[in-house]
Amino acid sequence: MMVSGSMSSGYSSLEEDIEDYFFTAKENLSRRSAKVQNVQSEEKKPDLQELMRKIEIFNNEVQNGLVMKMAEDGTYTGFIKVHLQLRRPVTVSSQTPSVYTKKEASSNKAKENWTSINVPLDAMKQLHISSITTASEVIRGLLQKFQVVDDPLKFALFKKMQKEGQVFFQKLAVTEHPLYVRLLAGPDADVLSFVLKENEIGDVQWDAFTVPELQNFLLILEKEEREKVQHVQKKFVTFRQHLQEALKDNKKK
Repeated sequence: MMVSGSMSSGYSSLEEDIEDYFFTAKENLSRRSAKVQNVQSEEKKPDLQELMRKIEIFNNEVQNGLVMKMAEDGTYTGFIKVHLQLRRPVTVSSQTPSVYTKKEASSNKAKENWTSINVPLDAMKQLHISSITTASEVIRGLLQKFQVVDDPLKFALFKKMQKEGQVFFQKLAVTEHPLYVRLLAGPDADVLSFVLKENEIGDVQWDAFTVPELQNFLLILEKEEREKVQHVQKKFVTFRQHLQEALKDNKKK
């Protein structure tokens, strides 16, 4: 089953994002804490004048009008685009996130409205965020946006970079600020883009998965194993046929 409706391939319109993006600048500013400020300072951000200069350069280079805007307190807002490259099925709810309390979210009543789907590998979403929005908040916001009920720890936000014809992926720390990463890289998506993927194997919190989810993973792995075995067997049969034909031709000579 493929995602349809609100999760579709391609970028959403600017008007749609302005109407319903999950983190407004006001919400971000109101939730800012001393802890977040400390993390931001640890990233060795440039001073205000340098920051303004970088934003000006960025806005002069951007082609689609999605400029960054600075507030009086030194924070700024802008847009990022996140590609969703999820290879495993995700669990979504037909109910809006506000229907159930946190305690009820895993109840049998809530699970009646859950279904497992596959997200198209070319799906992407444009987000309006603040400079203090963390990678963790982007992940949680995306999942909430599309009513995905899986634990956010199952996912990670990566930056995809291209250099000399090669593609590199690097996972962002949960406390990193994607908009600042975008600012440093510039607006060119060919230089850097963001990708939401499953967490790396070594970092997966397996306790966060339910038994049905783990069983589903086993079924997927068994299917992939059967397909791989069939592929190898087919290659072997073809190779044997060519070998037998070559032996027959050799005998005739």
